[in-house]
Amino acid sequence: MMHDVFVKNKNLFEIDKQIDELVKEIELLNYVNPINIESEKEKFFNSKYLTDPKFKYPKRDFDKFSLHKEFFKLSIGKIEDENLQDFYEDIIYFYSGLIQCIETVGKGKKFYYNSLRSFGTPTENDVENAKFILHFDSEDENDDIFKPKYTADESFHFFKEYSKKYNFTYAIKKSSAMGAIAMVSNSIKALVLNENHVFSDNEINVLTNHEIGVHMVTTMNGLLHPLKIFSHGFPNNEETQEGLAVFSEYMSGNLTIKRLKELAYRVLAVDSLAKGYTFSRTFRLLHNAYDLGREEAFHISVRAHRGGGFTKDYLYLSGLKKIYNYYKENKDLNLLLAGKVSLEFVDDIKYMIDNKYAVNSKHITDSYAINNNSNKTVDFILENLK
Repeated sequence: MMHDVFVKNKNLFEIDKQIDELVKEIELLNYVNPINIESEKEKFFNSKYLTDPKFKYPKRDFDKFSLHKEFFKLSIGKIEDENLQDFYEDIIYFYSGLIQCIETVGKGKKFYYNSLRSFGTPTENDVENAKFILHFDSEDENDDIFKPKYTADESFHFFKEYSKKYNFTYAIKKSSAMGAIAMVSNSIKALVLNENHVFSDNEINVLTNHEIGVHMVTTMNGLLHPLKIFSHGFPNNEETQEGLAVFSEYMSGNLTIKRLKELAYRVLAVDSLAKGYTFSRTFRLLHNAYDLGREEAFHISVRAHRGGGFTKDYLYLSGLKKIYNYYKENKDLNLLLAGKVSLEFVDDIKYMIDNKYAVNSKHITDSYAINNNSNKTVDFILENLK
């Protein structure tokens, strides 16, 4: 049966294979994370928050012109299944946008405008949602669950123990050049921990469900399909993927008001880019106006300003709301675990599974089996986000 699908759709699978080869070089987070965060943080703090950091970035290791050329050489019109022609055209434009982002990392406004085209910027509703969340009191910061306890090395066994829930293996690596405290690298199938961070029990609980329970699950599911685009990512997949990941925090009972506020601050930091704020001004907004600790304010400012203005971070909160609504409507979350997919392409995912271009999700996020959230305030917030 699968052989017949390949034979009947030879051009489709050939184009998908060519895209597979091309996009292996494109993982934006490999290029946009500064390599000198710690040294620049020290300088910034010593300047009394007045001198903007001067971040350095990894060198690009591909020829941007030849990569653009190869993408637009693809004969999308030859795809036999007309239902997928528009889909693959969207793929071409999406990855072309990511190439433009990568080639302008560290070039100020050039990168910001490319990021804007690829990821958008917060709407008025997004900003209002963020400010709404900030009205609620956070949990007690002195609670033992929030206290830093574990180095990156000491955290390894927590992830390994949690991963016994799933039938896949992956590497765990460390890095000092990260804007996040942990992330899944799709290209190398590894969990990467920030070696400069000391993890709390709450962070371990959040990260196991977020990074392994969703990001690694969708990485592993994406590899199982005849069409490789499930592995590399659909257009606009970031909002859906991050929404699913934070929703896993919620379902596992680990989504706190403190965490929701962190996502809200990220929205406000990204919104400050649209207002023309410098790094130091974004930092002072978070640190002075919102009384955020300087370490957290710096961390969130780095995430927003890295590369020259990286707008992706506001999508965590909007993605969470969309996935929460999707769940409340009793829709199938397993479809969204099929790979690096997007909510807007749910009908396409169903179509591809029905026509043997894709398979049903093998690995299912453990926390989705039952709702273990007991925080009524979190429920109230999620119900009332616009």
